[in-house]
Amino acid sequence: MAKDMEVVEAGSFSAKDYHDPPPAPLFDAKELTKWSFYRALIAEFIATLLFLYITVLTVIGYKSQIDGNADSCGGVGILGIAWAFGGMIFVLVYCTAGISGGHINPAVTFGLFLARKVSLIRAVMYMVAQCLGAICGVGLVKAFQKSYYKKYGGGANTLADGFSTGTGLGAEIIGTFVLVYTVFSATDPKRSARDSHVPVLAPLPIGFAVFMVHLATIPITGTGINPARSLGAAVIYNQDKAWDDHWIFWVGPFAGAAIAAFYHQFILRAGAVKALGSFRSAQRF
Repeated sequence: MAKDMEVVEAGSFSAKDYHDPPPAPLFDAKELTKWSFYRALIAEFIATLLFLYITVLTVIGYKSQIDGNADSCGGVGILGIAWAFGGMIFVLVYCTAGISGGHINPAVTFGLFLARKVSLIRAVMYMVAQCLGAICGVGLVKAFQKSYYKKYGGGANTLADGFSTGTGLGAEIIGTFVLVYTVFSATDPKRSARDSHVPVLAPLPIGFAVFMVHLATIPITGTGINPARSLGAAVIYNQDKAWDDHWIFWVGPFAGAAIAAFYHQFILRAGAVKALGSFRSAQRF
């Protein structure tokens, strides 16, 4: 079979044969000797720092604009906040995808690790870099907005009044599922081979997923779906309210990422069926 399959009918396209990339090794000590690994860590740190700086500053700016203002529609509003989060993810994933993969979120890294897209060493170090970047990003916000920072909640994720812990946890699980499922779909190499005639800019649907999830869950939890984002704001704000239900913003995103990884790899991509087929083929010999 030819490596590339050309279709010459009018209005058609050329498709490429697809081969599954090999899974990343669980432990890959050689990564620690490569500059590209540390360059990726720096990219994740800076990207998460910038993400938290812009988005938390937007949240605090909005709250300061509507404080004491009879017009509750003043400022950027929830729509503007959602655009800030989604837009920054679009920009930063676009900028860092070729260097680190553009994770900017421990939940995304965790999902890709479960799918064997990254090694354990890379996953752990990415999460550390992301959390440190988030803390530094919110620290910059506090440094530049001291008069407003604590007065308007420091951009920390908290469970809104009137919602139960279960509701908040469910919102975080579903929201993160939407995000990580989109990441898997937008970066699936099989899609690139099968639909090579359809140009897909992966950061665009990922940014839109973040935008849509924020529209739905800002009234419930302020929208975490990113443990680094929640941790950075909680550490710098450091008030009891920010820590009371903080576990939700770790358990929910990690659970949602795990479900998305399982759904994409074992159901949509039929990973379990392929593994069973390989096992049966091996038994015959």
